[in-house]
Amino acid sequence: MIVRPENAIRRRLLIAGAAGLAAAGALPGSAFAGTAAVEPDIDSTSAWGARSPKGTISVLQYRPSKIVVHHTVSANTSDYSRAQAHSHAHWVQDLHMDKNGWVDTGYNFLVSRGGWITEGRHGSLQALTGGRNFVLGAHTSGQNTSAIGIACEGAYHDGAVPPTPQWDVLVTLCAYVCARYGIPATQIFGHKDYGDTLCPGIYHDRLPRLREEVAVARSA
Repeated sequence: MIVRPENAIRRRLLIAGAAGLAAAGALPGSAFAGTAAVEPDIDSTSAWGARSPKGTISVLQYRPSKIVVHHTVSANTSDYSRAQAHSHAHWVQDLHMDKNGWVDTGYNFLVSRGGWITEGRHGSLQALTGGRNFVLGAHTSGQNTSAIGIACEGAYHDGAVPPTPQWDVLVTLCAYVCARYGIPATQIFGHKDYGDTLCPGIYHDRLPRLREEVAVARSA
């Protein structure tokens, strides 16, 4: 069953007025000021039953300056359920911890093919909500100290097209991240911008469209 993206999003606006600025710790005149974005429904690591990290998760005491988009090269499943999103989150975490030997999932957030968002590395959701700091991930060599890593479920390097629910919720998530951290929509990149990789496949070709839609969603 296809779950429409609006079912995976809380239709709440984060308005960067006086209260919003105070909550996020933004300074007057910053890129955060005067923006609005829909707050997406993100399933925390506890919600999807993540394993505990193998070690300490580092929290960087400043805001990220960019977003890097990835794909996970998992199967392009037709199961668009929330349960599948949780299963995929487990698959990624097991791969990163058991095969790569990392402390936890490398990405900060994942977007399923059905449009469900799961927190990747522990602490990423709390940091995003606060808007003051972010969790150091392991997703893009040389960029982890400045970028939030968002990965899309599926493989998109062989002509596969992302499902509409995934695309729509990716736009919503990126807009929310940009609003919380004061990141311009122009600062959304793909993994292949920083290394010899096919990741994120067709999503890289769609970056101009993604930036445009995020800019609109952020100010809607």
